[in-house]
Amino acid sequence: MNISSILVQTKPEYLEEVMNAVKNGDFCEYHLHDAKGRIIVTIEEDGVENEIKQLKKIQKIPHVIAADMMYAYSEDELDAERDKLEKSDHVPDWLNDQNVKAEGITYHGDLKKRF
Repeated sequence: MNISSILVQTKPEYLEEVMNAVKNGDFCEYHLHDAKGRIIVTIEEDGVENEIKQLKKIQKIPHVIAADMMYAYSEDELDAERDKLEKSDHVPDWLNDQNVKAEGITYHGDLKKRF
């Protein structure tokens, strides 16, 4: 299951119209808005492809200036990464090296492939 938050931007004069389209559509869940025309919604789908389809529906609503994914959570990806960590018993030697300085570590999203 994937859940993503979307920030929808419209002009204040179209706020009610866009909000009604969002609330009456079956592609997202409305949460809140402000007077500046920003609307927060979430999309909940089985996969990224379906999330993108729903996002595109929001982007096609008349008077929507932008609709961008701000946060995404993928339960399946998280579970897969947890499984990898639990099955891995190797801690890279450099993580236990007292001489390694933190400022010398460049993080690229995977500590195990540092060297």
